[in-house]
Amino acid sequence: MTGPLHGVRVLVLAGMGPVPYVSMLLADMGADVVRVVRPVHRSARALEQTDGLTAELDVVNRGVTSVPVDLKHPAGREAVLRLAAAAEVFVEGFRPGVAERLGLGPVEVTSRNPRLVYARLTGYGQTGPRAEDAGHDINYVAQSGVLHALAPAGGAPRPPVNLLGDYAGGGAFGAFGIACALVAARTTGRGQVLDVAMVDGVALLSAKLQGLRAAGLYSDEPGTNFLDSGAPFYDTYRCSDGRYLAVGALEPDFYQEFVSRLGVDTAEWPAQNDRVRWPELRELVAAALARRTRAHWEEVYRGTDACVSPVLTFEEAAADPHNAARGLYQRVGGVLHPAPAPRFGDTPARAPSAPPSDTQQVADVASRWDAEPAEEPATTATVYRIR
Repeated sequence: MTGPLHGVRVLVLAGMGPVPYVSMLLADMGADVVRVVRPVHRSARALEQTDGLTAELDVVNRGVTSVPVDLKHPAGREAVLRLAAAAEVFVEGFRPGVAERLGLGPVEVTSRNPRLVYARLTGYGQTGPRAEDAGHDINYVAQSGVLHALAPAGGAPRPPVNLLGDYAGGGAFGAFGIACALVAARTTGRGQVLDVAMVDGVALLSAKLQGLRAAGLYSDEPGTNFLDSGAPFYDTYRCSDGRYLAVGALEPDFYQEFVSRLGVDTAEWPAQNDRVRWPELRELVAAALARRTRAHWEEVYRGTDACVSPVLTFEEAAADPHNAARGLYQRVGGVLHPAPAPRFGDTPARAPSAPPSDTQQVADVASRWDAEPAEEPATTATVYRIR
């Protein structure tokens, strides 16, 4: 056991989106994370993994203990409440009101443990007209206003997979909020309820852009700004072998370093910041880079200040010398695991390990946590959907 959160007990009601990511982040940092999962119905194997992954491949569950509990059975609810009484953190990701209908809302849970940090992870938050609406990452990023900015000039907005809403806006901010609330609870002796909304977190990610907009330095027209592929010296370009380079030569010195190594005559090229001629400059840069392979340009720009990088696949990123030296990815059981971050000098995070493929019994966790024992919930249940 290691990590800055060693000894922190976290009880999580299994869910999708940001919930498993929060669990992984806390477990990586040494927390003892126990995830309450639905019991498997013998005739409904789809309940085991709703996203098609087998347990050992579900990287976001690494370091997490799973216990099967039927939350609709009184014995199941009581078992969860007794575990919560011995925990420091409780996490749920249902729509507003669902945890209350299960008898596991903040009032019921914190009455057993006033020091508990109760984190509620949702898309739209606990309040507001859309609080109970269904949605996914793309919907929350759109609601925040950020998705509008993620488009090339004249093109449609494109979500960056589900990294912004589920993982950055929801999971990462959820873990940050929990860590903050833990500090407060240990100072005051009182826990609190966290309303972690993905739309809130994604909006917060745009803080710098709001200042630039107010100063007239950032346009709401996507694909026309320095950092959104509007500038021809901050974009990706296709090489002769079909691979891509990422160019980030924003500063004048870096830009000069970049163009001076292209191997073409740039004397008559448009000035770097002549926005009117940016389309022309983009075509010139694209034509120059398209003459050679990505590997060629890697050698040309290696060790320079031109801010040019190859666009790597995941496997290439894992094998890259810099990334390999830092252990950015570690292969566990044939699966690439991103290394825990950030890195602590005195209390290093846990090394990635394969997610457990089996479950534990509630009694085992209760014994480990010195929690009050309860009737062991059934390990099978009828099929149900929580809404």
